[in-house]
Amino acid sequence: MNKNTRLITIAVDGYSSSGKSTMARRLAAAVGYRYIDSGAMYRAVTLYALDNGLISTDGEPDKAAIVSALPEISIDFAVQPDGTQHTLLNGVDVETEIRRLRVSNAVSPVAAIAEVRRALVAMQKKMGERKGIVMDGRDIGTVVFPDAELKIFVDASPETRAMRRFKELVEKGSQVSYEDVLSNVVHRDHIDTTRDESPLRRAEDAISLDNSLMSLEEQDAWLLKQFNKVLQFG
Repeated sequence: MNKNTRLITIAVDGYSSSGKSTMARRLAAAVGYRYIDSGAMYRAVTLYALDNGLISTDGEPDKAAIVSALPEISIDFAVQPDGTQHTLLNGVDVETEIRRLRVSNAVSPVAAIAEVRRALVAMQKKMGERKGIVMDGRDIGTVVFPDAELKIFVDASPETRAMRRFKELVEKGSQVSYEDVLSNVVHRDHIDTTRDESPLRRAEDAISLDNSLMSLEEQDAWLLKQFNKVLQFG
């Protein structure tokens, strides 16, 4: 746990495949905070919907059926021996499944359902009640934790983000093309920024970070600098 007596809330928002989850997870580990991947929660709901036939073959979610199923969906996180965190859906480890392109292609329309967002936002707020948390997503600094002491908004070009995601999927054994991944990134950007409920936008008091040309080490150093500034100056 962080040696500092003062605990804060850190919100990391940004576009899909911008690297926000990696940087948020690494920052949490560096300062001894709990890390929560809010995007994994929406992916878990999407996986449940896909596996239970609540999304049509053309990708259209059955909103009423998904909303009705929400009480049956339990989401939790389990820390692994190597320190990584896996997502549990109704007690089952679904970390690998929720990262596949099948889920990526369906998650934005599901995440745009107002009732789904409200249910998961309530869970996320509960998780952050004691502070000492780093959470990443689309609406963390604007909706979930509008009073977060440190807010970061991450961006990179669609092409850069698609290439990162493509390499990640290939390394995990997925058979995908860069063109399909880029199309998915652009499509998700459109849905995330234009949905009625909690659209993706930078909070007025968020610090912007374009990490297109940054290494992981450079990101880590930059984030720690922002963290220490907040602790020092409030």
